Amino acid sequence: MNRDAASYKKIGPPYAQRILDRRAALAQIGGAMALGCAAPALARPTGKKERRMTWFALATRATPEGPRATIRVGDAFHDLHDAAAKLGFAAVAGDVTGIVRDWDARRDGLFALARALGAGSGTVAAPQLAAPFEPRRIFAAASNFIEHAEEMQTKLAAKAESEPYIFLKTVESVVGPGATVVVPPQVSRPDWEVELGVVLGRAGKNVAAADAHDLIAGYTIVNDVSARDRTRRTDFPFSHDWFRGKSFDSFTPLGPVFVPRDCLDDPHDIRLGLKVNGEAMQDGNTSAMIFNIYEQIAYLSTILELQAGDLIASGTPAGVGMGRGVFLKDGDVMSAWVDGIGELVNPVSAPHLPRS
Repeated sequence: MNRDAASYKKIGPPYAQRILDRRAALAQIGGAMALGCAAPALARPTGKKERRMTWFALATRATPEGPRATIRVGDAFHDLHDAAAKLGFAAVAGDVTGIVRDWDARRDGLFALARALGAGSGTVAAPQLAAPFEPRRIFAAASNFIEHAEEMQTKLAAKAESEPYIFLKTVESVVGPGATVVVPPQVSRPDWEVELGVVLGRAGKNVAAADAHDLIAGYTIVNDVSARDRTRRTDFPFSHDWFRGKSFDSFTPLGPVFVPRDCLDDPHDIRLGLKVNGEAMQDGNTSAMIFNIYEQIAYLSTILELQAGDLIASGTPAGVGMGRGVFLKDGDVMSAWVDGIGELVNPVSAPHLPRS
């Protein structure tokens, strides 16, 4: 859904201009960056800081003995405990949930371990991954991309006159890569929403947007699966029920990995999208957010003290099923992707919603 410059006046500068600038850049690039193209290969950016010289990610793999923390360096997977012990970095080992919640103490050691592992071959072949970590809480931003708001027929106030709209999802709704999203029989319009997941590694209260970057440990992918027919109520004077529509078991696929913030160049210029059965549905860029990640963190911190391990699903671009009048069916496969992180693939089970 392409809009002209006038469509963006409501969100105000510099965000409207950022969207338009990004549009112009995409138009010049063309080809592989066009809407509907295949998801890009996993990027591994580098930077000037020493700890950014080696791209790595953390994952949790499922084994018969239970979950095992795993470090990915380049394309190679290593058992984190074994690699850390072998190379003299035992202090950084642990489960990924614990590492995220103790990020400041573990970060530099993990980057040193990643450099030591270098480009060597992995010790874990094609692991089956679970959700990379267990979020302490899940906050989710609603209508945070102007084109998504328009496809949902949501009328937004000018940005200067509003604040982020953020709701909670239950941590019990989280599933990992490859896990089946089970649509309950009372849901008839299940939908998809790819989002950049922001993982906090430090506590904070009343944090200024200019300082919010310091709270971030890293990023992951969130698919905010939504029951569109269960988010509205007619039996109460309150028209929306976000809890009922967003927190069914398995409605928050998460993963496949956790990528440290220093391994991504700019969280506000990341391409993300989602395919259903191989067909591109969403293809957007975080530069089009109305409230950027730092503003979301600052806003949340005025309400409660944020904690290490909190997860923020920062909003979805246009292309959801509701805007198309197309919803998930039994046997569908969703593939959510974010540049620099990877691809999160989940099948759908909805026997009461057979494919036509």
